[in-house]
Amino acid sequence: MKIAVVGTGYVGLVTGTCFSEMGVHVTCVDVDQNKIDALNQGIIPIYEPGLETLVHKNVKSGRLHFTNSLENVLNEVDIVFSAVGTPPDEDGSADLKYVLEVARTIGRNLKKYIVVVTKSTVPVGTAQKVKAVIQEELQRREVDVQFDVASNPEFLKEGNAVKDFMSPDRVVVGVESERARKLMARLYKPFMIMSDRLIFTDIPSAEMIKYAANSMLATRISFMNDIANLCELVGADVNMVRKGIGSDTRIGKKFLYAGCGYGGSCFPKDVKALIKTAADLGYPMRVLQAVEEVNNDQKVVLYRKIVNYYGSEEALKGKTVGMWGLAFKPETDDMREAPSLVLIDLLLKAGAHVKVYDPVAMDECRRRIGDKVTYCKDMYETADGADALMLVTEWKELRMPNIDTLLHRMRGRLILDGRNILDGEELRLAGFEYHCIGK
Repeated sequence: MKIAVVGTGYVGLVTGTCFSEMGVHVTCVDVDQNKIDALNQGIIPIYEPGLETLVHKNVKSGRLHFTNSLENVLNEVDIVFSAVGTPPDEDGSADLKYVLEVARTIGRNLKKYIVVVTKSTVPVGTAQKVKAVIQEELQRREVDVQFDVASNPEFLKEGNAVKDFMSPDRVVVGVESERARKLMARLYKPFMIMSDRLIFTDIPSAEMIKYAANSMLATRISFMNDIANLCELVGADVNMVRKGIGSDTRIGKKFLYAGCGYGGSCFPKDVKALIKTAADLGYPMRVLQAVEEVNNDQKVVLYRKIVNYYGSEEALKGKTVGMWGLAFKPETDDMREAPSLVLIDLLLKAGAHVKVYDPVAMDECRRRIGDKVTYCKDMYETADGADALMLVTEWKELRMPNIDTLLHRMRGRLILDGRNILDGEELRLAGFEYHCIGK
């Protein structure tokens, strides 16, 4: 089987590479010639554990190719995945211009039956818009070519995406014809050898499943952050609360960790998009509106704690604050909607000097904000002369710092743990002022 994947961003590159690993002949397409040139030279544009090895392996095997021309491969493939970006507009709605441009290219060049699959996270009704655009272009050409559209939302966790794709807990495919269903079932068959986790639905339901899933996970995070803030006021420990409610099988243990807010490419964007979709239909998503409000507020919690410690925002002027972690989560260099960006902006506006360290996201931070902060080679250089340290991303290497080294290298004694991963008792016994979330 031959397929094309349009878009070599996070979703597209992982999708194309993993399909090629299962024996499918894949051509990844991107209009960015520089990105295609880099991929053809073995340079991977994103950080994702295990991905680079698979790309090199499958390029060498001849199953994975990169090009900037969909037109040249369109009529050689059975399926085209659209995995282009859907950035949020100012009103929170998903911008579909790239998705619809792919559809126009297909309609202008299609000569044989294919299935056009939306892999990007798109609002309900997008597949029908894609279908209408393709049909419009075919009519303009005065040709009658059969095709189907389908929805196949991704459920990849950054930092674990390759494993998620190769061993999915479910694969959701929305179709409207038996021919498309059979073709998609054939494509995913190698992933279903051990157990069949392939779920076929109608197309609107498949589109809604993605948004509903991410919104539910975001809801759990914001709920626990709200509970954590209340725990601090009443003297409870959110970690004990988490264990207590997580042991209830109806609730479960996942996504119940309090912290300094969620970020990334999915949760913020998808929550906004679902709220906007509902608003356009005259229905207010009151729970999700609260989820978003709580999360935006949670990204400021560590800043409030440092202001409270020093007594005022004015007292931060001239202080040096070290920041451990920049990415929105571990095992990725993605800083989209990251709490670190909010904290850096607030600290700089208050006149503080900010020193930062992240195992993989330093270049991404420099690309986003330039030299507004000091970039450090390791976690301990970040502590040199620091009045306070903020832990913002729960990288494993940050979990057990050498306390004697921190005592020697820090000027102050304030440590703010935004992910509740440090040993607060040990730090306090050593003389640090330790604050975390929900205690």
